[in-house]
Amino acid sequence: MPHTYKNFLYHIVFSTKERFPFIQKDLKPRLYDYIGGTIRGIGGICLEIGGVEDHLHLLVKLKPTIGVPKFLQELKPNTTNWAKREVNPNFEWQNGYGGFTIGESQIEIVRRYIQNQEEHHKRISLRKNSKIYCEKRESNSAKNICGNDLFLPLSTIA
Repeated sequence: MPHTYKNFLYHIVFSTKERFPFIQKDLKPRLYDYIGGTIRGIGGICLEIGGVEDHLHLLVKLKPTIGVPKFLQELKPNTTNWAKREVNPNFEWQNGYGGFTIGESQIEIVRRYIQNQEEHHKRISLRKNSKIYCEKRESNSAKNICGNDLFLPLSTIA
């Protein structure tokens, strides 16, 4: 009898409603533990979880019988109810998500990316804010100080 191998790996990103910074540092360990347990209850495996105050990244392995939309239809309301009781009665996740399939060879790359979210967002925020500042300046000296070499496209910032 032939054997079938299935390995459904996803990088999923979703945010708090209106990007409100509900997920403070002191909450993360409890929230992440709860989310990990909820994922196990749904039948998935959480390989990595991380994020910043207003959004989460998950690296998960799901059974072939549950797709990402169904997975999130169970995960988000469950964690919302917990967070409303434990964190803030106004806690909500925003509708929608980003979902990306990944290959086995990408697990460690995505894992590191998720683990480094705080540093990643500090760099992007600094670059975005600095670029906006420079774009508002019209003098030649500001253009020289803020030259294009300093600002890489966001897609190149890992």
